[in-house]
Amino acid sequence: MRPLSTTVSLMIKEALRSILPDRTAFHLLATALGRAVQHGSLVVVDPWGQRHVFGPDDTPTASIRLTDPRIPGRVLADPMLGVGEAYMDGTLVLEQGSLRDFLMMGASIASDFASPSQKPQRPNPVERARANVAHHYDLSEELYRLFLDPDLQYSCAYFQDGDESLELAQAKKKRHIAAKLRLETGARVLDIGSGWGGLALELASRHGVEVDGLTLSQEQFKVATARVADGGLEPHVRFHLRDYRHETGVYDRIVSVGMFEHVGPTHYGEFFNIVHRLLAPDGLAVIHAIGRTGPPSGCDPWIEKYIFPGGYCPALSEVFTAIEPSGLRVTDVELLPLHYAETLRCWSERFRAHRARAAEIYDERFCRMWEFYLAACEAAFRGGNMTVFQIQLTRSIKASPPTRDYMIDEERRLLV
Repeated sequence: MRPLSTTVSLMIKEALRSILPDRTAFHLLATALGRAVQHGSLVVVDPWGQRHVFGPDDTPTASIRLTDPRIPGRVLADPMLGVGEAYMDGTLVLEQGSLRDFLMMGASIASDFASPSQKPQRPNPVERARANVAHHYDLSEELYRLFLDPDLQYSCAYFQDGDESLELAQAKKKRHIAAKLRLETGARVLDIGSGWGGLALELASRHGVEVDGLTLSQEQFKVATARVADGGLEPHVRFHLRDYRHETGVYDRIVSVGMFEHVGPTHYGEFFNIVHRLLAPDGLAVIHAIGRTGPPSGCDPWIEKYIFPGGYCPALSEVFTAIEPSGLRVTDVELLPLHYAETLRCWSERFRAHRARAAEIYDERFCRMWEFYLAACEAAFRGGNMTVFQIQLTRSIKASPPTRDYMIDEERRLLV
């Protein structure tokens, strides 16, 4: 059952969608845009053919045409959902500027159009988690190969110098994490949310550790398992179709990259309690995930509906509140927001370059959805309050040196 506040919010949205006359809705939207666009210039051609200019600049940053009279009411009801669906449907047409230009403008004025989304509080049991993972990660492997690097790294790369290729930046990301893990030959490592296996394979082949990877994605499990055989790494790397809540081993190191976003706020305490239980007394863990630098907030309704059902990017305050009673110690924190913005820019460019093939695998509407997803996320990291955090955790204060010098020294050694 939905909370009463959520139900009321949904009723208000539906009223805005269906009750407001189309021209009245556009007038309200235009008034809001007139207040909100403080930089650049946005041109909107309304569904009746009239041109409207918002913002102080003479040269438009972006120009769009709305072809459906219902769009203004939908945007007022839920800005991100309304804009995203209109772009997917082809009823919001870009006439000047790129989708990236348009969404970067949107990120700068987002506070004036805050959606009344509620923070998710629903439980995320294993079967629901499995279904949510399948929605996104069990898409065609070929789709992901169109825009990811050959190692299929689907998380924030590490642009240490700023001009790296995507391949090099992803390699540096893996080495950056390895340096924080302080790996020793023969150590047992648990990879929670192991994806297509690239990080686990790197840790085993370069550092001589034993890795168990956990995933709920059938497609990722299939690819990762094949890669173990192809790389001759049996029995040093093992992948399992298993929820982290069902893991029973004890590990010297635990790493999790891009999985915590799928845990759900009601399970944060459980997650860190399990990390504590699985981690050896002198062990060390690194959690890499998307979060936000502002206070706790609702999910983006378009992302939740079309891209990551059940996903939630936490405020750092929510993460630390969950860690504190677990018995784990936070020994290092690093934030990498612009690194993910650059990663998403690279993915967007590669997807556009292979868009025709993506349309053959799926269809035009899917391609528009994927374009919007990548561009909107880049805008959120560049102009919003989204970030990527890496948190190092230990059970014993002796597990991590008193300064960060060891990370830098190890990373330099690994890059040789």
